[in-house]
Amino acid sequence: MKHKKQLVLASKSPRRKELLQDLGLDFMVHPSDFEEKDTHLTPEELVTHNALGKAQDVARHYRNALVIGVDTVGVFQDHIINKPKDREDAKRILRLLSNTTHKVISGICVMDSDKKRAITAVETTLITMDRLEESEIEAYLDSGEGEDKAAGYAIQGLGSLFVKRIEGDYFNVVGLPIYRLRKLLKKMGVKNLLELRK
Repeated sequence: MKHKKQLVLASKSPRRKELLQDLGLDFMVHPSDFEEKDTHLTPEELVTHNALGKAQDVARHYRNALVIGVDTVGVFQDHIINKPKDREDAKRILRLLSNTTHKVISGICVMDSDKKRAITAVETTLITMDRLEESEIEAYLDSGEGEDKAAGYAIQGLGSLFVKRIEGDYFNVVGLPIYRLRKLLKKMGVKNLLELRK
């Protein structure tokens, strides 16, 4: 029986790490040094490019590993919403999203470090936000929760108070589309993800 492959998460995101831990999976964390670039690519192409780049960067350090690369962006009217630069920028983003629907798009890549084979997928979730009062925006900014988050809020935290409707994968919005990951790992030969539990 061949030795099962090591699972490696090519990300420093505490949220992605937590999601895999919640599943009880046996995995390692190895943040990628891959440099993400803003390009002329569509959001879907960009997240795929970044997810693949992260997985490739980390895969060269391992033998017999399946490396997971992920990149997530918020998109409003076909424009990528970056992480807020400062409080004023965060306020601008939340005002923009108030009473509208935006997308959260993730690119996910699973790479076999031995075969140098990689497969990718894109997951899109639609989020409809309630109308936000200025006082609510100010209070949310005071919490500091949205500072390092794509689109300036965290759906798994206080940001959930503002979400009116979600269409698609909730975990994608947190940062790691679990269902899509399972499908990609199946294609890579992991027939039962539960076998990778500790």
